[in-house]
Amino acid sequence: MAKPPNNAKSAPKHKKGAAKKNKSTSSGVNAEDLLRFYRQMLLIRRFEEKAGQLYGMGLIGGFCHLYIGQEAVVVGMMAAANKQDSVITSYRDHGHMLACDMDPNGVMAELTGRRDGYSKGKGGSMHMFSREKNFYGGHGIVGAQIPLGTGLAFAHKYKEDGGIAHAYCGDGAINQGQIYESFNMAELWKLPVIYVIENNRYGMGTSIERASATTELYQRGASFGIPGAQVDGMDILAVKAAGEKAAARCRAGKGPFILEMKTYRYRGHSMSDPAKYRDKEEVSKVRKESDPIDNLRDKLIAAKVADEATLKDIDKDIKAIVTAAAEFAQASEEPDPAELYTDILLEA
Repeated sequence: MAKPPNNAKSAPKHKKGAAKKNKSTSSGVNAEDLLRFYRQMLLIRRFEEKAGQLYGMGLIGGFCHLYIGQEAVVVGMMAAANKQDSVITSYRDHGHMLACDMDPNGVMAELTGRRDGYSKGKGGSMHMFSREKNFYGGHGIVGAQIPLGTGLAFAHKYKEDGGIAHAYCGDGAINQGQIYESFNMAELWKLPVIYVIENNRYGMGTSIERASATTELYQRGASFGIPGAQVDGMDILAVKAAGEKAAARCRAGKGPFILEMKTYRYRGHSMSDPAKYRDKEEVSKVRKESDPIDNLRDKLIAAKVADEATLKDIDKDIKAIVTAAAEFAQASEEPDPAELYTDILLEA
């Protein structure tokens, strides 16, 4: 896949108001890392906003589920990950790809069905992968990624590579039977897997209170002996701390852990969802009080890690990266029809 020089890793460092490399903050997190988290979350936000625009223009076909509002979950979890760890998730996956350091150009090209996309334009929004970045999808079948993620954890244990699997699902998927079969095997074999439940309150258009007999989702593994914790998924530092604790347990050979991330999506379930099942006041209240990017922004300014001018420059750079990704995608050619017959059979 072609990779032009404009990518997320090439965003310039900012001198004015930027943190010194080893300067620590009251949160105990390196100031440079805080700025990195801010850039990563902002990249996901601006990328998803652009994806929404391209969908409205008819340049993205099929389904498109945006991650706007949930950025702190995956960025915080990846901050607690090692390079050998693997990641697998559902169809709300663009943010996970970017957090795994996949090239925004390739992700956007796949969204628009172009040959320079990660799945050569055949997977679209829900099905793209990168073995290089240990990202195993993007899956459209509700809950199906959890058994696969459990299998990734089995592979880590079998190979003794020190890695753990991060297997994500939503509150709507958590009632699927295959997830409980996976829980049973993971605890039975003490597999190194963190099950991350992104509880954004609504499974498609149904509130969790109407769909789940028990809404304390972090306790769903209790009958198997799997411990869990509920986390403020709108606070990246809380996510990072919880991820590190869960990872340490997995790496110590004690088996799986469940993290329920209490988060929120600002857009509908997908681009075709008008989200009439909730009122605008609810969304506005969450954005005003709990937005993960705004909250980190306030921390950066309060700790004098960065000033307003620096953060505006970062936003400008991120927008340039996203604009370049959109241009790259639209300039990329559509796949040859013969591509329909590739990648469908592996002869071992």
